[in-house]
Amino acid sequence: MSAPSYHTPVERHLTSSEEVRVPMASRPQLKYPAGGTNLEEQRTRWERKRVRTVKELIETEQRYFEQLELVAVYFIEILTAKGTLRPEERDAIFCTFKSIHSINRMLLSDLEDGKLGQGFERFCPQLHLYTTYTDNMEHALKVLQEQIKKNKQFARFKKLQESRAEFHGLKLEDLLPLPLRRIYQYKHLLRDLTENTNPDHPEFQQLKSAVRVISEASQHIQDQARRQENHLQVLRVQKLLKGRRSKVLAAGRQYIREGWLTTVPSKGEETKHRMFFLFSDLLLMTKPCHPLHPVHSDKLVWQRAYPLVEGRVEKVFGHTRSQGGLISLTFPEEKLLVMSNDQEDINNWYRCLSAAIGRLQSRATVTQRRDNLARRPLRPAQDSTQTNTDSPIPKAGSKRYLSDQPREEPSASGYTENHCTEPKQMKLMPHPTLRPEDSGPNSQQAGNSCIIL
Repeated sequence: MSAPSYHTPVERHLTSSEEVRVPMASRPQLKYPAGGTNLEEQRTRWERKRVRTVKELIETEQRYFEQLELVAVYFIEILTAKGTLRPEERDAIFCTFKSIHSINRMLLSDLEDGKLGQGFERFCPQLHLYTTYTDNMEHALKVLQEQIKKNKQFARFKKLQESRAEFHGLKLEDLLPLPLRRIYQYKHLLRDLTENTNPDHPEFQQLKSAVRVISEASQHIQDQARRQENHLQVLRVQKLLKGRRSKVLAAGRQYIREGWLTTVPSKGEETKHRMFFLFSDLLLMTKPCHPLHPVHSDKLVWQRAYPLVEGRVEKVFGHTRSQGGLISLTFPEEKLLVMSNDQEDINNWYRCLSAAIGRLQSRATVTQRRDNLARRPLRPAQDSTQTNTDSPIPKAGSKRYLSDQPREEPSASGYTENHCTEPKQMKLMPHPTLRPEDSGPNSQQAGNSCIIL
């Protein structure tokens, strides 16, 4: 159906040879609205996407719950009944898995009944079970491997259960991380569902709130997964190094990359191939052990560690004949030249080094400014006294202060303030002619005089 045409009364009666001349500044810019069917078509497309997303959400939830059921029934319940594992070992491996299985049973029931908003509204307050499970995942896998090695009965039981047809070749190690992946899927499915839901829909606010809560949980899971992956990488490098004194495990240290580079000596010596490990705060240079070493032939020897916070990296041009590249690293105690024949590899090294050094130095600058502000000494008392002395406001009792005061009529005692401006030191004392019994409030004020000391 074609869109209806809209014309002004003047244009309706014009022929093709006629023309209405209207100044461009005053000529109205007419916007012809699209046909009413366009909005309906857009809504229809949104509805189709929403139906498709709901279908995908329910189908993936059914498969996810079936896999949760495998672990809950064939492992947790049977291990609890048989006592193959002690309770603390079983809890360390499965943690909150049983509780996750229970809340997802209710969520699947709500989704299959079409109660999406209500289902996630009841599901989101239980997300702490997922975050607790995520934080325990590294420890769970460690305890699982220990039990497989030490507990032969558990190892046979695990192998027997994994051979069932229901597992489709999956192992327990493959099923345990499923809750972590599912939260990530929830975030994207709910986001698509919310984007294709009319804001006037009764479930829109519930779905929007669920997207926010699940996104926060997903971010926590991703951060925890990155920390675990980083810890495994640093631990792997630690095991590659020979000697107990070679320690790279440190709090907050992040693994970035590693690779072979060629060091270029400054005195014309032969180049040497070295293995470099780049961390967030450290550049580690190692060399391989002797291949005939009886124990450590496959390990590396720690040579030098360069702190990046004090370093500077630069590219050196014209020394590799357009093959690869050369990088200059400057540290307080040494200058290092490294080379690679792979242009892309040396560019990646340069980018990673520049980014790591820049982050460290900017952080150090901010910390130094904060410390300087916190350690700024308070102004001493003598400085404030000196400041008050240097100020143009005269002190009370000084000669300048007395001379600047307005002249008054002589007091009853016959003394004027003019008599008190000449001496540099003075003291107010009672008038010698007054007796103590005659002194009163008024007489004390009138009987004071200036005595030159």
